[in-house]
Amino acid sequence: MSTFAPGSLAGLTGGLLAVFLCASTAISADGTAKEQIPIPDFSSAAYGWSAQAPNFISPPGGAHEVTNDPSHMYTRRGRGEPLQFRIADLSNPILQLWAKEELERLNQKVMAGGTGFTASASCLLLGVPEYLLSPVQPLFFIQTPKEVVMIQQMDAQVRHVYLNVPHSTHGKLSWYGESVGHYEGDTLVVDTVGLNTKTWIDNYHTPHTEKLHVVERFHLVDGGRRLEVNVQIEDPGAFTVPWNTIQRFERADDQGPLTEEPCAENIVPFGAEIPVPEADKPDF
Repeated sequence: MSTFAPGSLAGLTGGLLAVFLCASTAISADGTAKEQIPIPDFSSAAYGWSAQAPNFISPPGGAHEVTNDPSHMYTRRGRGEPLQFRIADLSNPILQLWAKEELERLNQKVMAGGTGFTASASCLLLGVPEYLLSPVQPLFFIQTPKEVVMIQQMDAQVRHVYLNVPHSTHGKLSWYGESVGHYEGDTLVVDTVGLNTKTWIDNYHTPHTEKLHVVERFHLVDGGRRLEVNVQIEDPGAFTVPWNTIQRFERADDQGPLTEEPCAENIVPFGAEIPVPEADKPDF
């Protein structure tokens, strides 16, 4: 059941966005303040950011993310074409044997007529970096001096990035792990560890271990009309080498301010295998 009045999230966001952006101070080698550098502004009460695609974009060169097997077509739902689920390219050399076998099992199921729905089809928490792969609803930012909050409109899935602090010494594993960040000129750098293994890397269901380490670099391009995120993945338990990938977002001016979109109340029952989570006791 909805816990916010319609429009209340937009009002809350609008009241927080504009007042906190300032300049960051670069620190020289001797520890003294060097100069004031404008902080990139990703936040707005009027618009969010819409992911360009539900899959990552390969960088120009080097080790990269799992992509679709070129011998199998992939088509997205809702575009007037028959839905064709993803088939992971198992020739990607980043995959350790066990991770490759996990993907092979899913490939075989899909090719036998089964389904390969993403985590969002079951309203599951997406984790990092799969959080960047939800193009249906826009992503919103709230930026303060101590924290950056990211909010996916669908299901109001929230990430907290704590600025200019170290990682916890003995942090607990969780769906979104622990994200700390800082600004480097026009870029927000987010470092995430402590992720549990209930999530996937991407919409191919690429698995990972508790050793997963994700670094994201958020920066504006094309005169502020697009947001680009450069992602570095390292997991010695699942991948043979560290690798890089990219996601890009368009300014979603036409979609307006943040609204409430509870996933479980609006999900279309189209066959996801994993049941939508249900609370068995009140939150308060």
